[in-house]
Amino acid sequence: MQLQLSEEMKAFREEMRTFFTTEVSEEIRTAVAEQRELTKEQIVESMRTLNAAGLAVPHWPVEWGGRDWSELQRHIWHEEMQRACVPAPLAFNASMIGPVIAHFGTEEQKAEFLPKTANLDIWWSQGFSEPDAGSDLASLRCAAVRDGDDFVVNGQKTWTTLGQYGDWIFNLVRTDPEAKKQAGISMLLIDMTTPGVTVRPIELIDGGYEVNEVFFEDVRVPAANLVGDLNGGWTIAKFLLGNERVGVAPVGATKRSLARFKELAADVIADDPLLRARIVELENELLALELTALRVVAHSTDGEPHPASSVLKLKGTELQQAVSELAVDLAGPASLAGGADDATGSALDPWARRVTPTYLNFRKASIYGGSNEVQRQIISRTILGL
Repeated sequence: MQLQLSEEMKAFREEMRTFFTTEVSEEIRTAVAEQRELTKEQIVESMRTLNAAGLAVPHWPVEWGGRDWSELQRHIWHEEMQRACVPAPLAFNASMIGPVIAHFGTEEQKAEFLPKTANLDIWWSQGFSEPDAGSDLASLRCAAVRDGDDFVVNGQKTWTTLGQYGDWIFNLVRTDPEAKKQAGISMLLIDMTTPGVTVRPIELIDGGYEVNEVFFEDVRVPAANLVGDLNGGWTIAKFLLGNERVGVAPVGATKRSLARFKELAADVIADDPLLRARIVELENELLALELTALRVVAHSTDGEPHPASSVLKLKGTELQQAVSELAVDLAGPASLAGGADDATGSALDPWARRVTPTYLNFRKASIYGGSNEVQRQIISRTILGL
């Protein structure tokens, strides 16, 4: 396999690298490099910087801000963004609801929502999972009943990531309770300031507040906010989830983190041959995964995801977790009591205080975007033919 970039692609890579390292705020990139939590304002600023340069939604249709790039160009864009510690465009906007509206929405919906979505003038939340409908999403019970020109929505969503910032939520709702599970689902766009919408925080194992419960009590939603066909939401959900899983294995960011921890803990590593061997093994596995990613790109030119993308998700998240575990070991036992950036009187370096919360937070990586158990099933069926 030829892995050498053409001169044209080398120039494209340099263009991306230069932009990301010179135009995006250094303060934001430093926060990403140090694995500090970004504020809402920093996320918005970063995405608007990208959008102003036409780099926020390159995979969208050209008329709505896309760039008509090849799969290889998109791969380079994504890798260089991670390498430069630039936050990826907000996934709920750029990779989920944006492509859905562009593909399934009415012309009025496209004109109303797509420019604001690309520029993060609207912060979208994802209303899919429910307390009894996570992996089995077709079991969702949040209901929408037609009443004149509106739908009336009642029910609950959970694990709504960054829902505390949400302006609107794209919501899967049950519109036909008598139909087969998948057949009775629709998608509605709901303004989160509508009376009857309540957002409640869920504290995570790392002590952070990243996900939420969202409750709907007699929430009136204009019927014009239905996306696609009535009871056609399952097709839309599968389309959306396929986009969600693109780039879910952050190879570039994991490589960057590993290199940073090697530098920060050089003294500890120098005295421990087992740690050095462990690091080399991780570097080799990341290199193998990077080459696999290039093979997937090379075989995805028709826009359809290659089955090996499940390998990327599976192995990529495992390595992301392995590097976060290594960081805790490098920081030492005292890091287990860390976690606060402003901890006064702590003898630990700031990076060592943050590694345990990061390790705990990354336990989710093998679940979101399709659990790793599901990815193994996909691999066994579509690649191994078992």
